[in-house]
Amino acid sequence: MPVRRFGGHRSLVSQSHPPKLSYGYTKMNISRGGYRVFSANSSTACIELAKKITERLGVELGKSVVYQESNSETRVDVKESVRGQDIFIIQTIPRDVNTAVMELLVMAYALKTSCAKNIIGVIPYFPYSKQCKMRKRGSIVCKLLASMLAKAGLTHIITMDLHQKEIQGFFNFPVDNLRASPFLIQYIQEEIPNYRNAVIVAKSPSAAKRAQSYAERLRLGLAVIHGEAHHSESDMADGRHSPPLSRAITGHTGLELPLMMPKEKPPITVVGDVGGRIAIIVDDIIDDVEDFVAAAEILKERGAYKIYVMATHGLLSAEAPRLLEESAVDEVVVTNTVPHEIQKLQCPKIKTVDVSMILAEAIRRIHNGESMAYLFRNIAMDD
Repeated sequence: MPVRRFGGHRSLVSQSHPPKLSYGYTKMNISRGGYRVFSANSSTACIELAKKITERLGVELGKSVVYQESNSETRVDVKESVRGQDIFIIQTIPRDVNTAVMELLVMAYALKTSCAKNIIGVIPYFPYSKQCKMRKRGSIVCKLLASMLAKAGLTHIITMDLHQKEIQGFFNFPVDNLRASPFLIQYIQEEIPNYRNAVIVAKSPSAAKRAQSYAERLRLGLAVIHGEAHHSESDMADGRHSPPLSRAITGHTGLELPLMMPKEKPPITVVGDVGGRIAIIVDDIIDDVEDFVAAAEILKERGAYKIYVMATHGLLSAEAPRLLEESAVDEVVVTNTVPHEIQKLQCPKIKTVDVSMILAEAIRRIHNGESMAYLFRNIAMDD
């Protein structure tokens, strides 16, 4: 066995068993890069939502300036380094939708050129989501916007209650479509007295699936309004009769296809018993409120003694606040995904539910690389 000297001391070293090296620890902990949260516009509602989220996360709101120049061009100045960090851009959609879209695009591109590692858009209400189907010779604008966001530099999107879940297929990066229903259900349980005597109402057959989900979770009855008072999107003309019939045709006239029978909707009716009950109408968006007002009148005639309207996104455009204030609706409950402070001043019936908690948790989990399954507990594919 050979003898080696180390610092004047003799040591026996076996050739068949080399010495084991120890560095005092078993593995190295590599910390993840930092992250920042920015607000994509300077509106009071967006900054307020961003501050609620950052307070829950325990971080400061990123320093940036978003403003419109004299010729209405959007300018974004990021006031701090974002190199190698995960950046979350919070953007609520006010009434000026196109300006909000440009703010989001310009900020995403500014952060991309500033060498941000990942750019995640937190867009609680995704704009142009109603334009997700072809109408006549129009375009699928929602698909166009998805391509623009990817080109600007976004790598991930957090949104809430997309108008159609299939919109997620328009993107070539991950989309987390969160749900507001747990917060609205909690509001029903805590703020509506005697909610056990309520019935969940779908204002049209197309909204029955969402209403069924609420009814099953609350263990309540279900009612559906059906009839000619409502004209759903699927009934709109979509150009399938083109080319025009007046076109002169020579030679072969083509095949004679069976004619599609025109639709004749039955008189408006309520499928389900609402007499002496609390009626809770649920939907994802409340914008033009004529359908909701008409549904409330029908429910009142059928014996409902109190009527609530609950939706995730309260766009409440044009004369919606005034119409709701004058209607048979007793209370309108929406979340803070869309700014609606002005509408609340015009209509005291409007109440707001805060969803910043789930947005903050989604940000934390994405940055830490944790599973998002916790945020989708008990949510089925068709919910």
